Amino acid sequence: MPIFTPHIAIDLGTVSVLVYVQGKGIVLQEPSVVAISEDGDKTTIVEVGRAAKEMYGRTPEQIEVMRPLRDGVIADYFVTQGMLEYFISKASGSLRLRKPEVMITHPYGITSVERRAIREAAMAAGARDPVHLISKPLAAAIGAGLPIGTPSGNMVVDLGGGSTEAAVVAMNGIVCAESVRVGGVHLDEAIISYIRKKYNLVIGEPTAEAIKIKIGAAADLDEGTTMQVQGRDQVAGLPKTITISTSEVVEAISEPLQAIINVARSVLAKTPPELSSDIIDRGMVLTGGGALLREIDTVLTRETGVPAYMADNPIACTALGAGKALAELPILQRSIPDL
Repeated sequence: MPIFTPHIAIDLGTVSVLVYVQGKGIVLQEPSVVAISEDGDKTTIVEVGRAAKEMYGRTPEQIEVMRPLRDGVIADYFVTQGMLEYFISKASGSLRLRKPEVMITHPYGITSVERRAIREAAMAAGARDPVHLISKPLAAAIGAGLPIGTPSGNMVVDLGGGSTEAAVVAMNGIVCAESVRVGGVHLDEAIISYIRKKYNLVIGEPTAEAIKIKIGAAADLDEGTTMQVQGRDQVAGLPKTITISTSEVVEAISEPLQAIINVARSVLAKTPPELSSDIIDRGMVLTGGGALLREIDTVLTRETGVPAYMADNPIACTALGAGKALAELPILQRSIPDL
């Protein structure tokens, strides 16, 4: 590996992007949000990341704030390319002598067309050819410190913003896995829908996310908390404030949460018997931002019968794992040739 070539791993998520640089660790963690301005056929990127997210719901009509990824895959190629260019340039520095070698995470089970779109967008954004891709559950397992190179079974559930993936990993590869395009964003949407139906109150995505983080839980808590929520009355069209409780949030997110539980159950049902005993002993590790939802580990343990526990640094696990995978590429390529 040439000494002057930056080695960068990017956890490309629906909600946020984390960038890992070899020798430096995680250097960037920003929302995967872009503000664009459209003038006829011409689209111009105005802001990227945190600055763009702060503009959400506060822009004039000629500027649109959007997420270029939906359910973990590229929804807008041009905007994703611009976003990647911004993050790669910021992480590797403007004075780099060579194009960086890049590893990017992707949801398990995406199509070859979706894989090609990620590779082409990254190369157009300034990455070296070839761009390496690694599935999120495998990267999460590596980042969580699971002994994936051994014959014993390790189970990881990656609860991302756009998708949730569960996988059993052994011998540096995925033995069985399932993915559902339900994640943190869908929990936010469920909260928005619930409040609109119950209180005739319209709230935005940032408010729904704040509710989920502040008082959200996967199951009722002994000491439930409440929160004041401000929005627009759907009938009168005027500003209105309501008070919402943890138990209401639990009720609001029950449907998407059931889809997440079903993914873990489905993988356990497909796991070979020899590896099932390992998983019962070791438990399943939870990674991704969704792992921070209160009581999610308790609910998964109750519903599957397998102990669930949160990884040490759940949000950074996938980016850290992709960085380690890039450093150990020759070893991993033996079991995953198209890495």
